[in-house]
Amino acid sequence: MYDYDVLVLGSGPSGQKAAIAAAKLGRRVGLVERPDMIGGVCINTGTVPSKTLREAVLYLTGLSQRDLYGSSYRVKDEITVSDLAARTQHVINRQTDVIRNQLARNRIAMITGTGRFADAHSVWVDGGSGRESKVTFAKAIIAAGTRPARPDSVDFDDRTIVDSDGVINLQAVPRSMVVVGAGVIGMEYASMFAALGTKVTVVERREKMLDFCDEEIIESLRYHLRDLSVTFRFGEEVAAVEKHQTAALCILKSGKKIVADTVMYSAGRQGQTDDLALEAAGLTADRRGRIEVDANYRTSVENIYAVGDVIGFPALASTSMEQGRLAAQHACGEPVRAMHGLQPIGIYTIPEISFVGKTEEELTDSATPFEVGIARYRELARGQIVGDSYGMLKLLVSPDDGRLLGVHVFGTGATEIVHIGQAVMGCGGTVDYLVDAVFNYPTLAEAYKVAALDAANKIRNITRIDG
Repeated sequence: MYDYDVLVLGSGPSGQKAAIAAAKLGRRVGLVERPDMIGGVCINTGTVPSKTLREAVLYLTGLSQRDLYGSSYRVKDEITVSDLAARTQHVINRQTDVIRNQLARNRIAMITGTGRFADAHSVWVDGGSGRESKVTFAKAIIAAGTRPARPDSVDFDDRTIVDSDGVINLQAVPRSMVVVGAGVIGMEYASMFAALGTKVTVVERREKMLDFCDEEIIESLRYHLRDLSVTFRFGEEVAAVEKHQTAALCILKSGKKIVADTVMYSAGRQGQTDDLALEAAGLTADRRGRIEVDANYRTSVENIYAVGDVIGFPALASTSMEQGRLAAQHACGEPVRAMHGLQPIGIYTIPEISFVGKTEEELTDSATPFEVGIARYRELARGQIVGDSYGMLKLLVSPDDGRLLGVHVFGTGATEIVHIGQAVMGCGGTVDYLVDAVFNYPTLAEAYKVAALDAANKIRNITRIDG
């Protein structure tokens, strides 16, 4: 007999959902986690703190109300780190309590400590007392997550030079900041600090940012960030960062020099597999610490699964949750439906971006005909009410059968209203459904009807001329 039918390593989104799914199926489940990391990186240093910080920034700066009350409007003139941290810590504490309650309610045994494999059916757990205890299992699910990658050439001190986990623990709001890397995390923090009044410079070795997004949407974001005094240095690389008594000097390979209070490196993430002793279980990880899995999230060892960020792309909390649930079902011998191919992407910049389906560039590259329907928030009553004059919703529609090929939203509530388009696409709906649907008034969701009418009218004009 094993101690547990299913043992989960890590309590982030994927680990939580895997443990709960297995418990719902009547299995004895254990979950190994460090005492200070219930909820994983997502709750403690990543998704939840950063999104809470964003809400605090939007509220305290009054940024979203300046269209109504003028560009000088602020809720609080001098915003301190303690103002921001208070809201963040409150949400972390509440979410941690929710997770503990869910695990207890489902009779999942919390095993406090760090685990490392002894073999393919057992792990050693170090609870911090200096003694290790052995825990055995029939099936294991690795949900160890990731940590920010730290290049060896960079001298991180968590004060002047920080990574994306350390940036939420800064002692003061910096007057100036260099963000190295224009990926999702880099751009989210760049926009937040720019909204706080920090002079932000973004350095990116590629020629553009967020190149998986729609070009028109990214152009809009770039315009708004420049309006917040963000400077972009594309096609540039950091050669060195020198720490001085009052600031840091960032030297680019092109010879440019930038002085900043803080330098934040956003250089991707590394799987937290170094201390798992994977080789003892017959497993290996790649150079980024990621574990390879099959379509059912099973590793090369039959009774061990891996889910979440530790298996790589797409490394989103939303997809990780579903991976955990599906892996647990498969491990418990339950029938499993594959994850739906339509997965929304949400980017919590200021303003936020969200999309599902194809971009214009992807459709053009694949020679797929499409028509564009656009609705602008400034033309919606709700857009005027919330003070969003720049938001937009774009529909990409097949002129042949009216199917939605892509939905792209920029502005207030983007990550929420994108799900309407996702639902229509997932159910095989067409632009006609949105044309005929009645939406609450006044809402931002009305943008779907406006954009659908725009696309339908363009398709009708082409049909009238072209036959």
